[in-house]
Amino acid sequence: MLRKNLWTALLLALTAPVWAQTLSQTLPNGLKIIVKEDRRAPVAVSQLWYKVGSIDEKPGKTGLSHALEHMMFKGTPDVPAGEFSRRVSALGGKNNAYTNRSETVYYENIAAAKLPEVLALEADRMQNLNFSDKDFANEMSVIREERRQRTEDSAGGKLWEHVFLNTFTVPSLRAPVIGYMDDLHTLQAEDLRAWYKQWYAPNNATLVIVGDVDAAATIQTAAKLFGQIPAKPLPPRNDLREQAERAPVSAKTTSAVTRQPLIALSYRVPALQNVSDKMPYALDILSDILSGNSSSRLDKHLVRGKQSALSIGVNYDILSREMPLFSVIAMPTGGVSEQDLLAQIRAEIQDIADNGVSQAELKRVKKRAEAAEIYARDAMTTQASMTGRLETRGFAYGDETEIRRRLQQVSAADVQAAARLLTDKRSSVVVVEPEGK
Repeated sequence: MLRKNLWTALLLALTAPVWAQTLSQTLPNGLKIIVKEDRRAPVAVSQLWYKVGSIDEKPGKTGLSHALEHMMFKGTPDVPAGEFSRRVSALGGKNNAYTNRSETVYYENIAAAKLPEVLALEADRMQNLNFSDKDFANEMSVIREERRQRTEDSAGGKLWEHVFLNTFTVPSLRAPVIGYMDDLHTLQAEDLRAWYKQWYAPNNATLVIVGDVDAAATIQTAAKLFGQIPAKPLPPRNDLREQAERAPVSAKTTSAVTRQPLIALSYRVPALQNVSDKMPYALDILSDILSGNSSSRLDKHLVRGKQSALSIGVNYDILSREMPLFSVIAMPTGGVSEQDLLAQIRAEIQDIADNGVSQAELKRVKKRAEAAEIYARDAMTTQASMTGRLETRGFAYGDETEIRRRLQQVSAADVQAAARLLTDKRSSVVVVEPEGK
C-alpha cells in the first residue's frame, strides 16, 4: 500500500500542470511593468531600468548618469542617506545599481514575500530624491577616485576609453560612461538634480520582476506603488547618427600597469534595429566563430597555434541604442609586435571573407548558443536582464524567442558577408603600450 501511494504521488507530480506566466502592463503614467513567474525558489529579482546613459549626455556634462546613480542612494525625506541599502539588507536581500552607455539599472534580489517593501523603496526614490550638497561633494570625490582606479590605473580601462574616443566623432558616443576627469571636477549638485528631474520618470522606465510571485497580483502591487507618480515631458534625445565609413584611424597611449601592449581593432557596424534585419545576426555569429571558446578561430590559430597572442577576444552587442563596435581585443606574446598581431587578426577575418566557414563550424557555434540559452533560464537575474535590455533598447520582451530563432537561421553565406563588412574604412586601431617602452 505504501509503495502504491508513493507511485501515485509521483505520477501526480509528473502529470500535474506546471506552468508559469509572464504578464505585462503599461500604467497610465507610462511605466511598463513586466512580471515573469519562476517558482523554483522562494525569491524574486526586481530591476528598474531607466532609459538614460552616457549617450544622452552633452559635452562638458559627461558622467552625469553615473554620478546620479551614486546619489540615488543618498536619501529621500522618508529614507535618509544610507538607509536604502540597510533596509534591503535587513530584509535579507541584496541590492546595487549600474550605469552604462544606454541605461541606468537599479536591482534587488529579495525573498519573494518581501518584494512589496523593496518596490515601495524604489517608488519612493523615483520621485522624492533629496540629497545634500555635502553628500554630493563627498560622492564626487569617490567617483573621481573610481575613475583613477578603473581608467587611469587600468590598462583595459584606458584602452576602452581611447577606443570610443578614436572610433567615433559624435561627442556623446565618444565620452566615457564615468565621464572625463575635467567634467568630474566641475559638475555641480544642481546639474544632477536637473538630470534627475529630466529623466527619472515612470514614462522613461521599465520595471522587470522575475521570481516566485503571482504575476497578476504583483502587477497590482506595483501599480498601486508607482501609479500615482506623474509622467514628465522627456527632453529630446541626442542625434547619435555616425558615419560608418571614413579614413581608418590609429592611436596609441601608454599605461604603467601593463608589461605587454594591449590592442583593439574595432569596426563600426550596424545594431539590430528591426527583428527582421539580417546583418546583425550574422555579425553575432561571426563574433562567436572568431572568439569565445577553445575551438574558435582566433584562439585556435593565434593563441594556441602560432602562439602570437597571450589572449584574444571579440566584443559585439547586437542590442544597442547606438552604433555598436565589432572589436577584437588582444595582447601579443613577447617578441611579437603589435603590427604583426594586427596583420594576423586581419588575415583571419579576411580568410572568412574569402573562403567562408564550414557547416561543422557553424553548427558548433549554434549549439553553443542553444546551450547558453538553456543555462540562462536557470538564473532569474539573467532572465530579468534580457527582458530589460530588450524593452529599453527598442524591442519587446516577447521578441527574444524570434531573435534567438533568427540567430539559428544564419547561414555560412551570411557569416561570410559579415566578414566582408569589416573593412579598413570602418576601422580604428588603438594600442596601449607599457609606459617607458
